[in-house]
Amino acid sequence: MKSMRSWMLRFAGIFSKQSREGDFCDEIESHLQMQIEDNLRSGMSKDEARRQAILKLGGVEQTKQAYRERGTMPFVESTLQDLRFALRQFGKNPSFACVAILVLGLGLGASVAIFAFVDATLIKPLPYWQPNRLVNVTESIALFPRADLSYPDYLDWKSHNHVLSSLDVYDQRGYMLSTPSGVELVRGSRVSDGFFRTLGVAPMMGRDFYAGEDSLAAPRAAILSYAGWQKWFGGRRDVLGQAVTLSGDSYTIVGVMPHDFQFARSGSPELYTTLQAKEHCDTKRGCHELLGVGRLKDGISVQQADAEMKAIAARLEQQYPDSNRGQGAIVEPLRELIVGDVRPILLLLLTGAGLLLVIACVNVSSLLLVRSESRRREIAVRGALGASHRRLIRQFVTEAFLLVATGTAIGLGFALLFVRVLSGFISKDILAYVPYLADLGLNLHSIVFAAALAFLSLVVFSLAPALRFSASSELLGDLAEGGRTSAGSLWRRFASNLVVVELAMAVVLLAAAGLLGKSLYRLLHVEIGFQAEHLATTQVALPANYSTDQQKVNVTRQIVSRVAALPGVTSVGLSTRAPVSSNGNTTWIRLAGRPYNGEHNEVNDREVSSDFFKTIQAKLLSGRYFTDAEDATKPRVVVINQALAKKYFPGEDPIGRQIGDTELTPKSLETIIGVVDNIREGGLDDDLWPAIYEPFNQSPDDFITLMIRTDQAEESILPSVVMAIRQVDPGIAVFDQATMSQRIHNSPSAYLHRTSAWLIGGFAALALLLGAVGLYGVIAYSVSQRTREIGVRMALGAQRSAVYQLVMGEAGWLTGIGIVVGLACSIAAAILMRKLLFGVAAWDVSTLLAVAAVLGVAALLASYLPARRAASVNPVDALRAE
Repeated sequence: MKSMRSWMLRFAGIFSKQSREGDFCDEIESHLQMQIEDNLRSGMSKDEARRQAILKLGGVEQTKQAYRERGTMPFVESTLQDLRFALRQFGKNPSFACVAILVLGLGLGASVAIFAFVDATLIKPLPYWQPNRLVNVTESIALFPRADLSYPDYLDWKSHNHVLSSLDVYDQRGYMLSTPSGVELVRGSRVSDGFFRTLGVAPMMGRDFYAGEDSLAAPRAAILSYAGWQKWFGGRRDVLGQAVTLSGDSYTIVGVMPHDFQFARSGSPELYTTLQAKEHCDTKRGCHELLGVGRLKDGISVQQADAEMKAIAARLEQQYPDSNRGQGAIVEPLRELIVGDVRPILLLLLTGAGLLLVIACVNVSSLLLVRSESRRREIAVRGALGASHRRLIRQFVTEAFLLVATGTAIGLGFALLFVRVLSGFISKDILAYVPYLADLGLNLHSIVFAAALAFLSLVVFSLAPALRFSASSELLGDLAEGGRTSAGSLWRRFASNLVVVELAMAVVLLAAAGLLGKSLYRLLHVEIGFQAEHLATTQVALPANYSTDQQKVNVTRQIVSRVAALPGVTSVGLSTRAPVSSNGNTTWIRLAGRPYNGEHNEVNDREVSSDFFKTIQAKLLSGRYFTDAEDATKPRVVVINQALAKKYFPGEDPIGRQIGDTELTPKSLETIIGVVDNIREGGLDDDLWPAIYEPFNQSPDDFITLMIRTDQAEESILPSVVMAIRQVDPGIAVFDQATMSQRIHNSPSAYLHRTSAWLIGGFAALALLLGAVGLYGVIAYSVSQRTREIGVRMALGAQRSAVYQLVMGEAGWLTGIGIVVGLACSIAAAILMRKLLFGVAAWDVSTLLAVAAVLGVAALLASYLPARRAASVNPVDALRAE
C-alpha cells in the first residue's frame, strides 16, 4: 500500500513539476542560509562559509536532480519530453508529417476494410450450433458438379446412410401473398421437418416444425423470418396461430425465427413452409429441385461421409438405371458451399490491399530516410553531448509512434469509409445470398488486425532511421564531415532496393487491374445471340385460380395483347426463363430413330411464345418458328439451337426429325421445325448448352418472363407495362422489372468481374501514386547525398542537361528493374487468378506493355522534380555548404 502511494505521488509529480520545483528551491536556499550562518559564527569567512555549506549539502544541482528523480518518474518524464520534441519536429516540417500519415492511413485503411469482409465471410464461424459439423449434401452429374436432389433420392439417402445424424432438404420458392397494397410475390423456402434442428437453431417465438409435419396428411404450417414478421404483421405477438394464404393454400403460422438467423443458400427467405411432396416434380425420381444439408455423426469426417453417400448413389444408379444414370453424390463442408463463390475475389482483394500496405510502409520508410539526412548534424551534436545510442533510438521510436498512432486513427476512419463504399457494390439480389455482409462494420477482430498492422509499422518505421545512425563513429563522422560517409551510399542503395520492390508491386496491381478490366470488356461484349438494346423485361406470376393449361394460355394472351397495344411497344414475347440468367431447368431428350443406351442427353428447356424470337431479334438459321395457333390441340413441335444441332445432328439437317423423353412416349414426341442461333441462356462466362424451345401454348407455366421490344427508352415503358398487366387481373404478381441491358450488366458473372476490376483498379491507382512518391523520395535522397558532387560537376562546366540526365538516369534504372521484376510477378499472379479472367491470357502483351508505359510515365514525372532541383544547384553555394 505504501509503495502504491509512493508511485502515485511520483506520477502526480510529473504534472505539478513547476510548483514543486519552486518550493524545493526555496527550501534549499533556506537550508543553505542556516548552514552559512552557523559557519560564520564558527569564524569562517563569508565565501568559505558558503563553500562549506554547499559541500555539506552535496551540491545544489545534484541535490535538485536527486529530488526530481525521487519526486517524479524519469522514464515517463523523458518520454513526454520526446513526445513534445517530436511534435515540434513535425510542426517544423508539416508536409512530411501529413504525407507520411496520409500514406500510412490509406494503406492501413484499405487493408482493414478488406479484412472486415474476409473476417465476416471466411473467418467468422457460421451462426449455427457446431457449424463445422454441418455439410452440404447433394447430387452430382457431369454438367452440374453440384446438382439438385430429387425427393425420392433424398428419402433413400436419409434412410440408408450411417454417417449423418440428420439429413434435411430445402428449396427456393416464390409464394403469392395477398396484401392491402395488392398481390406480392414473396421469397419462401420449403423445408423438411427437421431442417432447423439440423442447423441447431430454434424460433425466437412459437415452435419449430413437428416431426412428421411435412407429411401429406399433416396440416400446412409456416414459420416467418423476423423480417417477414415485421413487414407483414408489424411485429405483433398474436401472429401465432393465424392463417395466411400463400398461392391459394392456407398455412398456419407456428413460429418466428430470430432476428440474426440467416440461411444464405435459400436466398434469405421471408418465410418457411413444410415440404409436403404433393407437387408433380416431388414424386419423380428424375426431377431434381431440392438441396440437402446434413450434420455429421461424432467421429465421422467429411471424407467418410462423402465416400458413403457416393456408394449409396452408385447402388441407386444400379437400382434405377433410367432415372439415376450418371447421378453421383457430393458431401462437402457447408461453409464451402456458402463462401466458395466469393472466396477468390476476397483473397484477391486482400492480397491487393496487403501489397498496397507494403507499398505504403516502404514509402514512409523512404520518407523517414530522406528526412534523417536533414537531421544528421542534430543527431551528431546530441551524440557528442552525451546522448546514448539507446536514448537516440527512443527518440526515433517516439516519433514513429506518433506517426503510426495518428495514421492508424485516420486509417480506421478510411476503413469505415471503404467498407461503406465496398458494401455499395453489393446489389440487393446478391445480398440475398450473402446476408452476412449486410450492415458490415469494424468489429473486435478488425481492431485487433489494425493493431497488429500498426505494431509492425511501428517496428519498421523505428528501425529505418535508427539503423541509419547505428554507430557512434558515424555520428562523429557526420559532425566532422557533414555526414558524407560510406553509410550514406549504403542507405541510398538500401532505399533503392525498397523502391524497386515498391514499383514491382505497383506493376503487379496495375497488371491485375488491366487484365480484369479487359476481361470485363470481353465479358460484356460476348456474343449473346440477340439484341439487348431497347428490350425491357418483367417477371409475372399467375395466381392459383389459373389452374388449367387453357386458363394460363388465355390470360397470357390477354397480357401480351394489352402490353403490345402500349405506345412505343413494337413486339412482345414471353419465356419461362429470361436469357442470360443461368443454365438449368433442363430436360432429358432422346432422338427418335437412333440407338439408345440409357444415356442422359441433358439440354436447357424453355417454353416461349410465338413472337419470342422476333421480339429478342434472334437469328433463324433454318426452318421456321412456331405460330400462336400451335397449342395443345396441334401436333407438338420444337425449335432447337445451333449447339444442339451440332452435337446431336452433326452434318445432318435436323428439320423434321423427332425428339422425345427417354422412353419416347407418344405424348412426349416433338417434331423439330426450326434451328436458331445460339442464345446465351446461362451466365456471360458459362458454356453454351444445347437448348430446346417449346411453344408456351403447348406447355404453359405459372411463372413467365415478359420481353418487350420498344422504339424508345426501355426504362420509360416499364411503369405502363405493370399497369397494363394489373388491368388484366389485379391478382397477377408483377415483379423484377428491368431492361435487358441492366440484367446483363448486373448478372452475377458481370458483377464479379466488374467488382474485381474496379476494386483492384482502385488499389492499382493508389499503388501507382504511392510508387511515384516512393521514387521521388529515393531520388530526392540521392540528390541530397550528391549535392557536393553535382556542385563540382557544374563548377567544372557540366550543363544542366547533363545533371538532368544523371538524376533521371538513376530513376530510369530503378524504374526499369521494377518494371521487369513486376511484369514477371504479374504473369505469375495472373496465372493464380485465372478463374477471374475471361477471354484474356495471363501474359496478354498489350496489357503488360500498357502497364509498363503508364508506370514509366509516372516515374518520369516523379523524378523530374528532384532532377530540376539538382540542375538548379548553385555550384558556389553547394561547395560553401560543405
